[in-house]
Amino acid sequence: MYWNLFLTFFRIGLVSFGGGYAMLPLIEYEVKSNNWLTTQQLTDAIAIAGMSPGPIATNSAVFVGYNVGGILGAIISAIAISFPSLIIVVLIALFVSKVKSNHSIISYVFYGLRPVITALIVYAAINFAIQNNIIQGISLIDVDWISIVFVFIALAMLLFTKLSPVIIIFLSGLAGIIVYY
Repeated sequence: MYWNLFLTFFRIGLVSFGGGYAMLPLIEYEVKSNNWLTTQQLTDAIAIAGMSPGPIATNSAVFVGYNVGGILGAIISAIAISFPSLIIVVLIALFVSKVKSNHSIISYVFYGLRPVITALIVYAAINFAIQNNIIQGISLIDVDWISIVFVFIALAMLLFTKLSPVIIIFLSGLAGIIVYY
């Protein structure tokens, strides 16, 4: 069990580019494939991981690891998802002069990765909305329009005001109490 946790999260950490939100679809796939958590448990884990300090992917890995293997499972999952980044940074540091001389090739690689990373992040957001019944699949028939309005108001506040995201989260929570209570 612990070895499976390590290999799974090591593999996720190794092939994931674009940060924690881009890793979420991979984590979801592995969690479902291994039957580690129910869909609702995973959705709750991602919500808690997103609100907790630290990277969302690492927090999600810790939550999954803890549910599968207790404290040791959480530690193994956190190390496994972080270890590939450490290896890559050390290798890049060792060969920094070679990377500098091939700057254009590296730039082209990242230009190719950006749209895929954006798609992974959008997929994670849509999947989160589906799992929380904000939208029903791709159909707009059974949409929680109040939640959609919340999304756009929060997005507008993030884009057009200088309010801290913490304040926006707090205000959203208050609005949720007012509207849904």
